[in-house]
Amino acid sequence: MLILPNYQIQTLIYESANSIVYRGVRSEDNQSVILKMLKADYPTPAELTRYRQEYDITKSLNIDGVIKTYGIEKYQNTLIIVLEDFGAEALKKVMSEMTFSLHFTQKFSQKRLREIAFLSVAIKVAAHLGQIHAAHVIHKDINPSNIVFNPTTQQLKIIDFGIASRLPRETPTLKNPSQLEGTLAYISPEQTGRMNRALDYRTDLYSLGVTFYELLTGKVPFEADSPLELVHCLMAKTPTPVCEVNPDIHPIVSDIVMKLMAKNVEDRYQSAFGVKADFSICLHQLETENRIEAFELAQNDFSGQFQIPQKLYGRENETKTLLQAFERIAHFQPQVELISEINALYCPPSQFALLHNQ
Repeated sequence: MLILPNYQIQTLIYESANSIVYRGVRSEDNQSVILKMLKADYPTPAELTRYRQEYDITKSLNIDGVIKTYGIEKYQNTLIIVLEDFGAEALKKVMSEMTFSLHFTQKFSQKRLREIAFLSVAIKVAAHLGQIHAAHVIHKDINPSNIVFNPTTQQLKIIDFGIASRLPRETPTLKNPSQLEGTLAYISPEQTGRMNRALDYRTDLYSLGVTFYELLTGKVPFEADSPLELVHCLMAKTPTPVCEVNPDIHPIVSDIVMKLMAKNVEDRYQSAFGVKADFSICLHQLETENRIEAFELAQNDFSGQFQIPQKLYGRENETKTLLQAFERIAHFQPQVELISEINALYCPPSQFALLHNQ
């Protein structure tokens, strides 16, 4: 067990390949804290720099839905980040163990109570993620282990900004699947570095969809025997809809989650606040009418960030020709296709706002 001056270490609560997390008490004021330290006895300068960056980003996010920092301390050859402890557990564990208030039980069935509980939590997560994006930070590792919840106080916070970025857009590099940033089962197709697309805050929305999918079905959308196979699934396969895996879930809730997990960035929600708005409609209908009427999704989904679409517009015929050629080649009919000229697309100002919102 770690022996650290000024702190009484109580329990080991998490251990990964890179870090170890303890729950403890600060001696000077008996304040309960979380202590996160690098696992290596001799971290590299790059690892130490990244750890300081994690601390700086987390500290800068003065948001109720983000874990608070108390400081960063040097310990032997490594660093320890001191975080608040509000008695929370990983969201996945809490949702599976959650019990429900008695004043609901006579009005709703157990399966409806679970859906109401999910919607209440999902609204909080979406609101907090929207605030993080509004602060121009991309988390890049949203998953049920990095969202913690205290069911007694109803506090929910997002943690672990170890690979977070303040850049509005990044270009992922091609790496071995086992070396990709983030938790592989939850990252977006563009985060794999194999989509020839820049990475922006909407990668978090895909990961949010996978998180919700797991909370509702008990499993992630894709399971594979190897990292490479999983990357293929992320890029090429469509997950089974939530309501088909778990028939207790309303189709409209399923549709919201599936829209979050769209392969094409432009087909997803464009803001976490749009997700919150649609889940809020679902929750209101469930609580007042014990059912959810179908409605058009994303009516209140407006991005607060300027993004030039990376989707190809105005080349439908050319794209169709190339896809047909690809199909022929895939069926062992070798041929050569020559692209003689690619003209820049002119987008009139009157159409640009429309394209931007697609």
